[in-house]
Amino acid sequence: MLIQIVEDDRALSDGIRLALREPGMTFVQNANVRQAKAVFERETVELVILDINLPDGSGYDYLEWVRERSALPVLMLTANDLEMDEVRGLSLGADDYMTKPFSIAVLRARIQALCRRVKEQKISGFSEDGFDFDFDGLKFSRNGQEVFLSVNEQKLLRLLVENRGRILAREMLYDRIWGGGEYVDENALSVTVRRLRSKLEEKGGKTTYIQTVYGQGYLWKRKEI
Repeated sequence: MLIQIVEDDRALSDGIRLALREPGMTFVQNANVRQAKAVFERETVELVILDINLPDGSGYDYLEWVRERSALPVLMLTANDLEMDEVRGLSLGADDYMTKPFSIAVLRARIQALCRRVKEQKISGFSEDGFDFDFDGLKFSRNGQEVFLSVNEQKLLRLLVENRGRILAREMLYDRIWGGGEYVDENALSVTVRRLRSKLEEKGGKTTYIQTVYGQGYLWKRKEI
């Protein structure tokens, strides 16, 4: 799980990271909104710890920006002990809210609760537009016809579907699919995407579910409501 800490107080940011550190968790620390947005667009952030008062803007603005792109858990931190601030944060979509100074033990307990929610939200299946994907059972079909996918194609598909409508950077996909610890041909991802498209999308069809965002990465097109 990748947790983003958006806090301009470096000592506090480091303290939060050290307090929450455990196997399976990685952290990215940002000191302002600009950095936070850049990281969010490049990485697959799964939880955000967000300070309200930042050097280049309000944490509320970043929260609204995130909510336009994801339903991931956000815990807000503030030095403002005002009910109206808490109400505003929660109304904008924050999942939890803590006032400084706070107990690291309580923060850890709340983050663990949010992490459990993230794990529970990991999809095991997906059914839409004729697709029927059972990621746990390793069964995939399109319009009732079974589709056979390689291990790497399954990994790529799951990442794309779990993050529907969100651009996944090529670097992140390389790391999550091939582990980042071995040499991988620079064309491996392009080849895997091309093969996955050929297996899932109808020949001559107008709808492209796996879309290329040039210079950035790939996304699974979210169904318009």
